[in-house]
Amino acid sequence: MIPTTDQSTTTPIVVTSRDRKRALAGSAIGSVIEWYDYFLYGTMSALIFGPYFFPTDNPTVSQLLALSTFAIAFIVRPIGGIIFGNIGDRIGRKKTLVFTLGLMGLSTVAMGLLPTYAQIGLLAPIALIVLRLLQGLALGGEWGGGLLLAVEYSPKNRRGLYGAVPQTGAILGLALGNLATLAASSIFPEELFATIGWRIPFLLSIVLLGVGLWIRHKVDETPSFRQVKAEGTTKQVPIVSVLRDHWRQVLIAAGAKVVETSTFFIFATFTLGYAVELGFSRDVVLAAILLSAVLGIFSMLTFGSLSDRIGRKRLFLWGTGAVMVYIIPFFWMLNQGSVPLLFVALIVGFGIVWPSYGSVLGTLIAEGFAPEIRYSGASLGYQLGAAIAGGPAPLIATALLVGFGGSYIPVGIFVIVCGVISVIAVSFARDRINQELD
Repeated sequence: MIPTTDQSTTTPIVVTSRDRKRALAGSAIGSVIEWYDYFLYGTMSALIFGPYFFPTDNPTVSQLLALSTFAIAFIVRPIGGIIFGNIGDRIGRKKTLVFTLGLMGLSTVAMGLLPTYAQIGLLAPIALIVLRLLQGLALGGEWGGGLLLAVEYSPKNRRGLYGAVPQTGAILGLALGNLATLAASSIFPEELFATIGWRIPFLLSIVLLGVGLWIRHKVDETPSFRQVKAEGTTKQVPIVSVLRDHWRQVLIAAGAKVVETSTFFIFATFTLGYAVELGFSRDVVLAAILLSAVLGIFSMLTFGSLSDRIGRKRLFLWGTGAVMVYIIPFFWMLNQGSVPLLFVALIVGFGIVWPSYGSVLGTLIAEGFAPEIRYSGASLGYQLGAAIAGGPAPLIATALLVGFGGSYIPVGIFVIVCGVISVIAVSFARDRINQELD
């Protein structure tokens, strides 16, 4: 058993190795499920939702409308972060996470049952948008709690590695979503995929939901929150304290998130539709994204562990610089029309470069807030950054592509600008490598 104490008290909180493993498993599986559900919508926005839920005479307009609904969820994610962050800081991480997981899972299953525009008219896109908003609220609360479940149980010298585990949920969730889509696309002919096949990955979420709720039910509350409750230092309205006393940390977190989220959706969502337009097979592009995502999981764990030795801040800045340099060559490789180059471009960009800063973002943000407002502060900063650059990224990239006659250079410049914003923000962050977490 390992005794864990808060710096302001001598009261020990005993955390066993088994406790840590359970918490890490609960954080990981919940994160995978939430991101699977969330990103599956992005994949189908690029493949299905345009013509079947937002039909117009112009396929590009339909695609833009579908991508707009993908972006809508990002607007409500900060609201979800505020609502569930307050709940998580007052009644606990565990109870909040069970609710957000259920909300996300049921919304996703309902999407798989929706009739199309041809069947019920305007009610189809309206229902789709409502369910997407519920996904946004759920993820707004899920991310912070899932991260804290790992970070607040971690030993101080392995916090980067522990914090990378829920971050891999994003990339593994995307991989599972693409794998489910690829399988459905392979099993069903084109016409059946457009009517029935695309629904299967959404409906499978009910199985993942059951597994996730079962695992999280077995996890105890985090040591940091138990210490806060024991000391009676919980805030009545944590978000007020965050906005009044910790707004600088919120801005740092939001700014750091900008490059991580924009490049994720450029690699994972925009590239899918873009590469298909260039003439690549949909299944080939899905396979390339899937392979790079799987490799990215190992990269994230490696970089997370590395951050425990060299620091989160340094690694984040190096990785951000790398993606700013790489983004134009990435698009150049795609435009060569070569399948091997497509795989190389995505493996390097999404499998190696993105994980170098994506793996440490969560830990870097969490370390900036005190335990009594950590859920609210980390969630708000992270979700604000996502709303600014994450959801709009595929839409902005598509609009730039159309507005500049198909040139990818403006899209690359957009990513570089996002990188500059994050470099400035993180330069003000404090790296707490190998220090006790309050």
